[in-house]
Amino acid sequence: MTDIIEIKKNLRKQIRNLKDKYSAIQLIELSSDIHSRLEKLPAFQNAKTILMYWSMSDEVYTQSFVEKWSASKRIILPSVKGDDLILKEFKGVENLTAGEQFAIPEPEGLPFLDTESIDLIIVPGVAFDKLGNRMGRGRGFYDKLLTTTNALKIGICFNFQMVEKVPVEKHDKKMDIVVFNH
Repeated sequence: MTDIIEIKKNLRKQIRNLKDKYSAIQLIELSSDIHSRLEKLPAFQNAKTILMYWSMSDEVYTQSFVEKWSASKRIILPSVKGDDLILKEFKGVENLTAGEQFAIPEPEGLPFLDTESIDLIIVPGVAFDKLGNRMGRGRGFYDKLLTTTNALKIGICFNFQMVEKVPVEKHDKKMDIVVFNH
């Protein structure tokens, strides 16, 4: 078991080193290609309620994407509480506050409990492979969350985050689709 933990640790470091070669502006520019690809998917076009994320500086940029699509779709964002993600509806930038662990802006308001109504989940990750395997930051937030819904799962990442094989453990959840820039 320690072997897989060490492999994941090394892969996270490798991807971080690759990300460090890009400026924040370059990552935002690369993100626009990912947004375009995502918007063309029938699953995205048909979705009414989408669970997304408010990106950190080293992730596929989602802020403007969330704002754009919240005008026509119900957008749900995660909020970190202890070791869990609590879902809340996005109701505009003015209703976001800094989160407790990572200072990522999170929606204020009551938890969103109607997980059955979520049509699509857009998931960040550190690395993905062509089989849909995903490796996150190591806290298991998304793996736990993804057990609570049967919605279609789309991982999004930069092309340098696509690797030959993601090391997986029993609790790791696969993506149905992975979208990346070309």
